[in-house]
Order: sequence, then structure tokens, then C-alpha cells
Amino acid sequence: MIERIDGHCHYWALRRGDYGWLTPDAAHLQPIYRDFGAAEMRPLAEAAGIVRRVLVQAAPTEAETLFLLDQGHSDSAVAGVVGWVDLSSPESVQSLELLAKNPLFKGVRPMLQDLDDIDWIATRPDAGAIAALKRLGLRFDALVMPQHLQALRRFVEKHPDLPVVIDHAAKPAFAAPADDPRHAMWKFGMAELSGHPHLCCKLSGLLTELPADRRATPKAAAQALRPTVDSLLTWFGPDRLIWGSDWPVLTLAAPFAFWDEVTARLLDHFGQSQRAAILGGTAARFYGIDGGRA
Repeated sequence: MIERIDGHCHYWALRRGDYGWLTPDAAHLQPIYRDFGAAEMRPLAEAAGIVRRVLVQAAPTEAETLFLLDQGHSDSAVAGVVGWVDLSSPESVQSLELLAKNPLFKGVRPMLQDLDDIDWIATRPDAGAIAALKRLGLRFDALVMPQHLQALRRFVEKHPDLPVVIDHAAKPAFAAPADDPRHAMWKFGMAELSGHPHLCCKLSGLLTELPADRRATPKAAAQALRPTVDSLLTWFGPDRLIWGSDWPVLTLAAPFAFWDEVTARLLDHFGQSQRAAILGGTAARFYGIDGGRA
């Protein structure tokens, strides 16, 4: 039996007021412009046989990190929280030390894809903050797109002792024309980064990047994604791939069960141990999740 872990999902409460990207003015985000939490997630996860989950930040504030940690204490399935601190500030060292006292706190994620400076990760983090991540045994989630991969490579090379995971496989530009430079950026950058053994990659967020006409059915979506997933498996192997739902952002493209079926189709030709790694084992190892609560 595979013990499944959702390595990437979100809870949020709009009344908190710090989700700058999630506004009532963004028409395409209207389906997720509401609260999401454990009550909705629980039946979806149970139907898919997922026993634990990692909550990931969706707002660039320490207040949201504390909110997620509180959610984790009331939801026994939460095995870890990836939060946010301002890594460019020396004051973040104290924040990291305080947050790390909570065993659910597993690491941080700066929202790199939303920053104007695509080289931010290579040039802006405070040396003391990165040293604190390492000293405290924390991890780094990289929310990047193809144009950020070279800066991420420089960061990863500089910090070979910091566990790093690439969120959403760096969001391949599926909808772009064949001659779009992001395709080459993605292929070259991901292949290059995969050579660093302390770096993992999340098999998540792909459906929302895929054009609607290529995800009409789970079979069609799996066929469209298979070349990308096969490349990721070649580069990283199952022991460095982490499955995640990216719920509720996922629901902009398809229901939770749809992505679960697509996943089953993508992994149907792999053995039990390989599927076990991607669907839970790698997440448990990367985030330091034990056999019970984190």
C-alpha cells in the first residue's frame, strides 16, 4: 500500500486580506475567490487515498505563515507548512528561528514568479537568512518560471547544502508557440538543474498551464503531459519527484479527482516502488515527515 502525501496544497481565508494576487477584479480567478480549508479538502483527499498534506504559502506575509501553522494544529492530516519570510532582510533570521520552534514549519517559499527582478534569488537574499535556513534544517521551495532557471542555478550552486525543490516543474509554457524561447529555457534549465542531487522537483501545477483544449479528458491531458513528465523522470528520477495537487488553484483547470486520474495514467507504466516515491516517499524524505505527524 502506497502512503500518499499531497506535497503541495493551499488553505486561505479572504478576510485576512493579504492575498495580493487573488482579487475580485481578476475574472479568471473568480472560481477560487473564496475561502478554502480542511473541511473541503478532507473528502477530496480521502477519496484519492491521500493521508497527509503539506500546506504552502499563498501570501508574502509572516502572518499567513502563522495562519497556516494554526490550520495545521487543527487539521491532523497536515504534516508540514512551507511559509514565507523576507529573505532579503537580516531581520528574517529571528523570524526563522521563532517559526522553526514549531515542528510543522518545514521551510520557506519566496514568490519569485511575482517579483520584477528575475535574478532576485541569485542576488538579493541576505546571507544570514540563508545560513539560518541551513542551520535550522529548513527547506527552500522555488516558485519559478523558465526565465528564472538560470538565476536559480546560481543560487543552487552557491548553496549545495540547502535542500531545494522546484514548484510546479517551473511551469512549462505549454500554451506558447513552438518558437517561444521559454521552451528552450525550460528544457536546458531543468536538465542542468537536475544535475544537483540536493534539488527535487514537484509534479504539480501542470494542468493549469495546459491549454483547455488539451485537457478535455483525463486521457487527453495525460497524453499532452506525458512528454514533459517523462523528461522530468529522466532528469530527476522518482526519488526526486514530489506529487502535489496545487489545490485549490488546480480547480481553475479541473477537479481534484481529474488530476488524480491523470496522475494514475502518467504513472501507470512504473513499478510500485517508483510510484510510491513520487506519490509520497520523496515528499516524506524531503520535508522530514515521519510516520505520524511532522
